[in-house]
Amino acid sequence: MTAAAALASLLVVPVGRGADPAVAAEPPQRAAAGNAVIDWNLVTEQTILASGPFVPHVALINRAMVHGAVYDAVNGITRTHQPYLLQVDSSSGDSIAAAAATAAYRMLAHLFPGQVGVLQPKYDAALAAIPDGPAELGGIADGEQAAAAMIAARTGDGRGAPTQVVIGTAPGQWRPTPPSFLLDPAPWAAKVKPFLVPDVTALRSAGPNPLTSDDYTEDFDEVKSVGSRTSTTRTADQTDAAKWWAAVPQEAMLRSLATGHGLSADDSARLFAKVALATADAVIACHSDKAHWTSWRPITAVREADTDGNPDTAADPNWTPLLDTPPWYEHSSGHSCNISAWTHSLHDFFGTDKVAFSGQSPVTGTTRSFSTFTQARKELVGARVWGGIHFRTADVAGANIGAKVAKYARHHWFQPVD
Repeated sequence: MTAAAALASLLVVPVGRGADPAVAAEPPQRAAAGNAVIDWNLVTEQTILASGPFVPHVALINRAMVHGAVYDAVNGITRTHQPYLLQVDSSSGDSIAAAAATAAYRMLAHLFPGQVGVLQPKYDAALAAIPDGPAELGGIADGEQAAAAMIAARTGDGRGAPTQVVIGTAPGQWRPTPPSFLLDPAPWAAKVKPFLVPDVTALRSAGPNPLTSDDYTEDFDEVKSVGSRTSTTRTADQTDAAKWWAAVPQEAMLRSLATGHGLSADDSARLFAKVALATADAVIACHSDKAHWTSWRPITAVREADTDGNPDTAADPNWTPLLDTPPWYEHSSGHSCNISAWTHSLHDFFGTDKVAFSGQSPVTGTTRSFSTFTQARKELVGARVWGGIHFRTADVAGANIGAKVAKYARHHWFQPVD
């Protein structure tokens, strides 16, 4: 079976169902003090945030490149699972900490050359904590190999390629939205070469509902009511959820899961790579879907409902969503693609959906807690509607795309070595 055929065979994934049971995770080992993989995940997050205006789909693609390289560097020493890009030429005694630090540093310096002045002292400090000798030198060499392979593999992958934003005028077509009327700063994400799946177009959704359909009317009425900035039907908890998910502490929660479960650096590298590569592919697929459908956002739909040909939708020219609308096409929901791939990948890694976790948003200052990955995924789908920036159909479609990416990854990547 070809890779494309294998992907096609995995496309039907019911939304809201936990991912298929994976092989149970190995018994967790207590994380060694100063887990370098966790340390450099934090450095990666800090570097991305410091590099300029935050663009979610760009951040996820960059994060995938870093953690894919860190995984190959670390796993190349332990050799417990199949490599992502290459088996580095390593020795069993090579320093995992040096390998992780070097791979991460080289990737971050490549992606964010303006941050080298901040990154270099962190890298120097990481190496200074490792005893000099063959183990350190071997780990450095392993990290260099892994980073070089990733840089080579992603050269010419479509990042930054000139891409036109399509601005429509007809009912249902996307156009810039208030208050800032911005354009997507990275529309090229729709054309980036995926990391795991062979072809993101195979993940194409069925698209937004026809404007005159009952399903569209139902979605329209829901977001108009519950997603308005002045809504009287949205609960206080839904308001908090909408704002919390808009600034979800995704990487902080991932680090907490790795630390709380006592993961070794080896296991942490696999966890972070598994999640990062799947979420990157999910948003690439999602933005490909967005570019295919170029559909309008709820703020445009509600304000211009008198043009949609649907007698059951009523226009409100002053309607404003709870959250400011992101400057890219509506369908499918990128956040749903991302979080669905994230939660399904976590389910696969831990071998169960029943993992409790929580996170505090740096924006809202509130903490939200979940008893299962499915619970978090379902709340996210609702939260984008409560925020007034998506129709429910787009959120469900995004969750499907993320689930399909994770399912493909489960069957084709990060397999244990016999």
